[in-house]
Amino acid sequence: MASSLSLLSPPSLSSNLHNVSSTARLIMRTTMPLNLRTHSRRPMSITAHSAPALTQDDLKKLAADKAVDYVKSGMVLGLGTGSTAAFVVAKLGELLSSGQLTDIVGVPTSKRTEEQARQLGIPLSVLDDHPHLDLAIDGADEVDPDLNLVKGRGGALLREKMVEAASDKFVVVVDDTKLVSGLGGSGLAMPVEVVQFCWKYNLVRLQELFKEEGVEAKLRLNGGKPYVTDNSNYIVDLYFKTPIKDGLGAGKEISALEGVVEHGLFLDMATSVIIAGKNGVDVQNK
Repeated sequence: MASSLSLLSPPSLSSNLHNVSSTARLIMRTTMPLNLRTHSRRPMSITAHSAPALTQDDLKKLAADKAVDYVKSGMVLGLGTGSTAAFVVAKLGELLSSGQLTDIVGVPTSKRTEEQARQLGIPLSVLDDHPHLDLAIDGADEVDPDLNLVKGRGGALLREKMVEAASDKFVVVVDDTKLVSGLGGSGLAMPVEVVQFCWKYNLVRLQELFKEEGVEAKLRLNGGKPYVTDNSNYIVDLYFKTPIKDGLGAGKEISALEGVVEHGLFLDMATSVIIAGKNGVDVQNK
């Protein structure tokens, strides 16, 4: 029996030469040279980008948004003054516009806040018509561990204190840069509102009052002229070198001076303080 291997015998030599010749002719006709170079790939580099750090305004907005959670439809609200309070008023306007809040009434603590609230369509009133407020929300310049405050660097301390004292609850919104171990500890202004009449007389008396603490008293200026409050008064700013040891006593002594209208020590008034920091929002309650 014939072997099956004979079926796999190689082609003839002449056939192989014919195939090589045909292949050679095809290569010769190729118009584009074959590019046999290899391209080395650069190693892929992946850079991890951390989230951008929150700005002070970002933190203020976080605290403001949290504070608005305390607001319910039908409330009469004290509307604070300053950069943080402005975020609160803006959020209230947004919730009113969307219908998530209804029938609220705001009592503003300054002409600036009143103007912003009117532009946002927030109904407004005054203490004469609403002497009892459900809630006030405002910022602060300093907050100590007992939730006592320094306020008034925005110039609205008198109206702020009147409105916030008339409120069942006073919620304060700050970023963590406002925390101090003791009031006056930031080294920044603790304001005192005084009548224009003989303001220098009161400035000297205020400085003498805290002479042992090395306090410096300065008249607040605006464009080279005395700063005038919404109540047509001046402000004397007190700069403490060390924290105030007895806030309650200091407040009483300041208020006892004739011609002093109000001071920026807001003592035992805050019911909650909302603090925004890089690790989130913290709420401290009385």
